[in-house]
Amino acid sequence: MPSKETGQLRIVDSRTENAYLIPIHDNFIRAKDLMAITTPDPKGSDIEQKLTVLDNGFENVACMESEITLIDGNRGQIQYRGHPIQELFQNNDYEDVLYLLMWGKLPTQAEKLDVRRKFAAAMVPTKTVVDTIAAFPRNSDTYPMCLAGLCAFMSGDKVIANNRHTHKPSFHNNFEQADAAIIRTIAYYATTLALIHCHKRKLTFTNPDPNGSLIGNLLLMMGKTNKETGVGPDPEIQACLEKLWICYADHEMTNSTAGLLHAGSTLADPGSCAISALVCGFGPLHGGAIDLAYEALGKIKHPSFVPAYIEMVKSKKARLFGYGHRIYRTRDPRLSLIEELIEKNREKCDANPLLRVAFAIDKLANEDEYFVSRKLKANADLLGCFLYSALGFETDMITAIITLSRIPGGLAHWRETLDKPIKIWRPRQIYTGDRTDDVDTSGRQSLSSNEGALKEKHGIQVRELNSGKSNKIPLKVKAILWAKSCFS
Repeated sequence: MPSKETGQLRIVDSRTENAYLIPIHDNFIRAKDLMAITTPDPKGSDIEQKLTVLDNGFENVACMESEITLIDGNRGQIQYRGHPIQELFQNNDYEDVLYLLMWGKLPTQAEKLDVRRKFAAAMVPTKTVVDTIAAFPRNSDTYPMCLAGLCAFMSGDKVIANNRHTHKPSFHNNFEQADAAIIRTIAYYATTLALIHCHKRKLTFTNPDPNGSLIGNLLLMMGKTNKETGVGPDPEIQACLEKLWICYADHEMTNSTAGLLHAGSTLADPGSCAISALVCGFGPLHGGAIDLAYEALGKIKHPSFVPAYIEMVKSKKARLFGYGHRIYRTRDPRLSLIEELIEKNREKCDANPLLRVAFAIDKLANEDEYFVSRKLKANADLLGCFLYSALGFETDMITAIITLSRIPGGLAHWRETLDKPIKIWRPRQIYTGDRTDDVDTSGRQSLSSNEGALKEKHGIQVRELNSGKSNKIPLKVKAILWAKSCFS
């Protein structure tokens, strides 16, 4: 729904005493409107200086208008396309929510099955992909393996590979091709994770079920199968992840989503955009904080050491990763949903020694005035990781799996841009370094004034195109003919 002007911001520039009326649209102003505020060049030239907005860290800057996800951090609300997350959690599964985010409505059973089959068809890895993952030592870090596997898949995808070699946009306003590439990209990454998991643990990779869900096939390919029958994905793990991933499906303009869209503004393919999101997502202040949190839990070792660790955090001698969120001023609505899943899996959670330490930290943090006064609570990403551990996932795979649950949401934002005007993202900066004033530019020479030097040094003959002194086709005409033959 297009934003409407709801008021005006009256600004008086004390430098010039000029007054401006800036339109307000649904409680935001457009930064470009502030460019109307100008001041004369202090150097005395006739070039006016336009006002620029500086916001390090983008704390109060919106870069997109979107219909996908609403987050109200003051009221603790999340909605996916107008559906409260609590309703979707209770009544739907992750497949439904993925479809809702991507295509704007909840799917019919036939539509779900159609997407399932498309995912499964793209999940069969080529030898190149298998060999790429196998080339890594089994104890390698998961993150670079994720990037390498996804790149190996993309190298064999003709549409994605050709995107950089075509002069017409491959995906912009071409939703049929974009949707197919989105599905393949998600499938490629799911298969990459499964191959990594199997390679590290010397397990046999299992090809996907053509009618299986995205989560079901991920578990099947990873070898997380039904413990009683050995056939199909583990139903308990699948049922938990189908709900947990709803909490992670999208979170509006996160750092990784912004990174994905920044790449997308160059008309990059969805695979490359997903890689940009992964690079951001594995950073220590983003999804990578989960790895650091688990490393800290491993060092604490036992709940009895938790009070001492909390005191170290308060004295800034240690850092508590996975706590706090700058968007929320009240309780994150996802926490109660994840706590519901934890209660359903309480026996498994209590049996995990690492989680006993984690819950001891959380209990103390919820009671200590230092954390309470600062509203520092375990964020949803960390709390959800406890479930992964309880369900038997090793810590080296958890962050990677979480990123898989988030990539479809990021690509939904990318898809949303495809019918918007093409505009590459190119932020401004405020230069603060040394500056030389009054640079002499009089030494510039035109081509005509430099003609003699060209002739003398290089033997280049410079002709006027209209002089009539040559029977050859003029260079300008040649250029036009060449351009037509190459690009028409």
